[in-house]
Amino acid sequence: MERPNAWKKYKEGSKEEKKLFDFAEDYRMFISTHKTERECTEFFVSESGFKNLDDVIAKDKELKPGDKVYAVNHGKAVALFIIGKEPLENGMNILGAHIDSPRLDLKQVPLYEDTDMALFDTHYYGGIKKYQYVTLPLALHGVIAKKDGTVVKVNVGDDLKDPVFGVTDLLIHLAADQMKHDGSKVVEGENLDVLIGSRPLDEALSEEFEKSLAEEAKANGEKAPKSDEIKAKAKKELVKKNVLRILKAKYDISEEDFLSAEIEVVPAGEARDYGFDRSMIMGYGQDDRVCAYPSYRAIVDYKGTPKRTSACLLVDKEEIGSVGASGMESRFFENTVAELIRLTTGKESDLAVRRALKNSKALSSDVSAAFDPLYASTMDKKNAAYFGRGLVLNKYTGARGKSGSNDASAEYVGLVRKVFDDNKVYFQTAELGKVDQGGGGTIAYILGNYDMNVIDSGVAVLSMHSPWEITSKVDIYEAYLGYLAFLKDA
Repeated sequence: MERPNAWKKYKEGSKEEKKLFDFAEDYRMFISTHKTERECTEFFVSESGFKNLDDVIAKDKELKPGDKVYAVNHGKAVALFIIGKEPLENGMNILGAHIDSPRLDLKQVPLYEDTDMALFDTHYYGGIKKYQYVTLPLALHGVIAKKDGTVVKVNVGDDLKDPVFGVTDLLIHLAADQMKHDGSKVVEGENLDVLIGSRPLDEALSEEFEKSLAEEAKANGEKAPKSDEIKAKAKKELVKKNVLRILKAKYDISEEDFLSAEIEVVPAGEARDYGFDRSMIMGYGQDDRVCAYPSYRAIVDYKGTPKRTSACLLVDKEEIGSVGASGMESRFFENTVAELIRLTTGKESDLAVRRALKNSKALSSDVSAAFDPLYASTMDKKNAAYFGRGLVLNKYTGARGKSGSNDASAEYVGLVRKVFDDNKVYFQTAELGKVDQGGGGTIAYILGNYDMNVIDSGVAVLSMHSPWEITSKVDIYEAYLGYLAFLKDA
């Protein structure tokens, strides 16, 4: 049962085709400039036009149908709501996606010098093929939290005037032993260290730098080193010291400030149109921002007041199991719904919260593996996702025997099919590869734990979890249309 190609819906030169390409360009620019969950959250909040729920709570204002509010979780996740005409207790229509992506993270003590080279020590985040991260231009994005409470933003490597960084690789001439290893061992995780400098600081400047650090320590009431200790330090690790001096001048930070930093190492450069026909996009972090952005746009672009409250939930930590305070396993969403019920009814009720969650319907908007003819043996062609055939429904994900899967009910799949068909949204159904080939998980089962109906629904991706992933523009736009239809009619 082959699904039709969605490109046939868009005649060349038509207004609908222009809308598709304009939307794809907006998305391309978004993923080019927002490469961390913090950056995504800031964008969603600043561009949405919704009110901060914290302000509404502080003023104890009543929320009425049509009101638009957002709540932020630790700066790394956000939930947006449009209050519906029906009581929240009747349930919500929820779009859920994640905004974290595989990458390298700096360790807490990252900076070191070895043989006149300064490097950052890293720990990879999420499922990656480690060998894909060598010899790429890399950028540094994140924050450094200082002891005085100030937070310094770091974003270097994506501006064309910036330097870039990278992980080196062994030359082929000396790689005979390396090439004998399987793919998981060709590059070891402890060898994914990022080269950041090679120029030593002049010893006289090094001594001046050490003196300035000693004076700063003294001013802060700390024990300052003696003059002979300063001179001894000034002769050591001059390349590392040069990097520290640059960081001090640019960000006013010390080496110890890395203890409370979150710096992500990501591919440098913009997402690009892909293919002669410009029908695709190649960019970093499309798992899962290719679903998060259309979900966000769907709730922001929604016209009027919905019958049921609309929600868009964009979370962190999915790539490592949705754990932690900013992941889907946290109580953030549940607590936020409790606040909404109080602000819409004037009453606090745990039972109303439970009913609101149970009666909700959700799309877990996460990516699916696109069929690749170069690796056809990993897929069941009858049950694979294909480029250009629209939004992908995954009734279940999981691994092998559906382990870790949500597995949506037949009745709910039927309801979602009707919503998409009634709104002329192109969609397809798929599994994540052959039964015993592997598998993966999403946030669907966590939403399902609230006893709500949920199904995975996202965009097909080629080269998933690689530094540069590929998607189809028509699939991205159909996902947006599908998410709009779900908020309106589910």
